[in-house]
Amino acid sequence: MPRIVLLVTSPRLPAGLLTAAAWDVVRQAPVLAGAESELTTAVRAAGAEVTVVEGAATNALLDAAAARGTAVWLAGPTGDEALARELGLRLAREPGLAELELMYGSWDPPGARLLDAVAVMDRLASPGGDPWKRAQTHESLARFLLEECYEAYDAIGAGDTDALREELGDVLLQVVLHARLAEELPEGERWDVDDVAGGLVDKMIRRNPHVFAGAEAGTLDEITENWERIKRAEKPRGSVLDGVAPSQPALALAAKILERAARIGLAVPPPLAESQVDPEARLGASLLATVAAAREAGIDPEAALRRTTLAYADAVRAAERTARTPDQPG
Repeated sequence: MPRIVLLVTSPRLPAGLLTAAAWDVVRQAPVLAGAESELTTAVRAAGAEVTVVEGAATNALLDAAAARGTAVWLAGPTGDEALARELGLRLAREPGLAELELMYGSWDPPGARLLDAVAVMDRLASPGGDPWKRAQTHESLARFLLEECYEAYDAIGAGDTDALREELGDVLLQVVLHARLAEELPEGERWDVDDVAGGLVDKMIRRNPHVFAGAEAGTLDEITENWERIKRAEKPRGSVLDGVAPSQPALALAAKILERAARIGLAVPPPLAESQVDPEARLGASLLATVAAAREAGIDPEAALRRTTLAYADAVRAAERTARTPDQPG
């Protein structure tokens, strides 16, 4: 019985990167396609017979299969589902015409949609794209990066993994947009998303020798200490506090500085509130002492204050509902 092969490939891989079975079938049977593409060029270059069909392709495929025994349809980037459906219905009504086979010539690798994200962002940030994105700078986007990270943090706190997936997409948008804008920097300063990813890959490999270099994996504490040792070798620092982000929330900043000081055994007492000369300094010293006490107790002060503040917000809302009279809007 004649055979029709629907050959589906990944548009995100190089055009000639096909399985051995796919190459066998395109070399042995006539190949039809709906449009010229890099893939049709690659298949022709390998010596295969490729015909571009204009209009309805079902009859052309059936005719080619009847004449040669097998015909191949080289599916477009979207998979040509409409044609597959039409062929399936036709062969269901007339089962003796041909057999229909779906063959995957290549598959999307893990992370393939990241390539789509980069391509879409390039379109948006290029001439003729989105004027808002083209007008942005690293500085103008800084607050959005923080906001998106906070929203992802909130999704984690709420235990909402669907929301987390969405919010991480918004964080990724910031990454690819910053990388695209960096392509417009002056010569010698510019970089792109591949530089970002390449630096990350190199760092992950360097800092995980127990996975990539055959080093013996010890306890989690030993792995963490090895990570820190490698990081210190990569980035020699004059102070244990180098690398602490000063723009993070004040409670988190205080906890991080206390943790870094304790890491090297420094016993620097925080300032005493009563010794401060102005109210703001006294309050700051009192808060720092509270953060130090929280650290000693193994409590995250940022999380503790957030939890209590959100509980207080719930109490305020409850009080609002109680105080609202019947004729007030809800």
